[in-house]
Amino acid sequence: MSEAPLLSVQDLSVAFGQGGGQSMAVDHISFDIARGETVALVGESGSGKSVSALSVLKLLPYPSASHPSGKILFRGADLLAMSEKQLRQVRGNKITMIFQEPMTSLNPLHTIEHQIVEILKLHQGMADRAAKARTLELLNEVGIRDPQKRLDAYPHQLSGGQRQRVMIAMALANEPELLIADEPTTALDVTVQAQILELLAGLKSRKGMSMLFITHDLGIVRKIADRVCVMTKGKIVETGPTKEIFANPRHAYTRHLLAAEPKGKPPAANAAAKPVMTGKDIKVWFPIKQGFFRRTVDNVKAVDGIDVTVRAGQTLGVVGESGSGKTTLGLALARMISSTGTIQFNGHDINQLSFNAMRPLRRELQIVFQDPFGSLSPRMSIAEIIEEGLKIHEPKLSPDQRDDKVAAVLNEVGLDPATRNRYPHEFSGGQRQRVAIARAMVLNPRFVMLDEPTSALDMSVQAQVVDLLRSLQAKHDLAYLFISHDLKVIRALANDVIVMRNGKIVEAGPSEQIFGNPQTDYTRALISAAFKIETAPVGIVSQ
Repeated sequence: MSEAPLLSVQDLSVAFGQGGGQSMAVDHISFDIARGETVALVGESGSGKSVSALSVLKLLPYPSASHPSGKILFRGADLLAMSEKQLRQVRGNKITMIFQEPMTSLNPLHTIEHQIVEILKLHQGMADRAAKARTLELLNEVGIRDPQKRLDAYPHQLSGGQRQRVMIAMALANEPELLIADEPTTALDVTVQAQILELLAGLKSRKGMSMLFITHDLGIVRKIADRVCVMTKGKIVETGPTKEIFANPRHAYTRHLLAAEPKGKPPAANAAAKPVMTGKDIKVWFPIKQGFFRRTVDNVKAVDGIDVTVRAGQTLGVVGESGSGKTTLGLALARMISSTGTIQFNGHDINQLSFNAMRPLRRELQIVFQDPFGSLSPRMSIAEIIEEGLKIHEPKLSPDQRDDKVAAVLNEVGLDPATRNRYPHEFSGGQRQRVAIARAMVLNPRFVMLDEPTSALDMSVQAQVVDLLRSLQAKHDLAYLFISHDLKVIRALANDVIVMRNGKIVEAGPSEQIFGNPQTDYTRALISAAFKIETAPVGIVSQ
């Protein structure tokens, strides 16, 4: 007889109460995970992947969520039938989970050290010194540079990729039997992505750990998964060994996923186009303070003397590893954080303007943030979120006119305007990102900073968003600062590219030159990791 599976999901359905009725998010799905096996759930946003994973540990918003049918057996015991006390013995110990959006999962009031040490003390009974040593070891394993300097950092002081790595460290702290990974590499650059996949594969090999891996990135699935379950509209439409699924996809939806990726080229570069945003010698240094008197003993040089120019109708792509200073540079240019140097917007120096003086310019300077759930108010409906800027910058519009604009921009980003009275938690991660894009675009800005706007989106939606941004740019002559670790998206959208590392530019030039003939080893490593990760052995790219 074959060994019983570690996890067995049997005929599982998940429904959410809605308007007196029920909406079915997961519809009678079944799959098993053997000991030491990795099973990938793949599909587009809203297909039911994350809802299925959250059901394993009963983390859905009960009682609004319910299970009309099904069992989830872990070691033969039904998790859905367990009491909260029984589940606490499983959660964080035998089964752990890496969530998709780390900023909403990490406690903003506690340091990184406190949050990891708390887990080690609670589940393993470690003393302070041993827990701190293990914390440093975990942070090293997941690729945090200078972890000793990061122990006292709070989540908001880390980049998106660094926050995700902290989440991974917390999930791996107790070396669980089953790790549920919900888009664990979404916020990571390609080189660290390779390291994390190697880390997970190594832990799986050493400890016999099983994984339920949820992702929209089929390149990762090819490397990490033993078997694949393809989901759409709450159903599993195809399942089988990974090699078989990729070599011979049987379902039309599986073939659609395999064919989808951002395509096309950016509009031709135009050096004569008017500069919209210019930065010269931009520096952003964060002091490191120690001792009773909190004296500055060193600085984190997040951005260290950078020059940039973003022109009308053009896109400047900013690439580099997590923590390289990409987002900090964008926030400095948009005057969201303090910096030194010269920043000019439409020919006017704005770096010395006060908060009130900057306010009229905010309509023309818009940002799409990396983490849509963290940037969208949970207390406001989608319509209220999008029209908030209209109320401030176009106060003469009537409620009906604002509503028309909201409906129009939702159509542009591929969302049904009929959903505008729902709240952010009722949307998938990809849908929330499209709401964030709509909020920025409704004001018809001149300059848009796009901070990893496609990182949470599945491949087919990435392609749609790239096409959308390209068409909006052509229509309104928009200037984009596009920050991303996804070089495939950068190649499809950016005219010019700068490559950053440790706060400095290591290479800059036209997109064709950067991708066709990179001049530095670091750029070559990034490009190799991005375009060969599907065929190269995991972990060949080191940080």
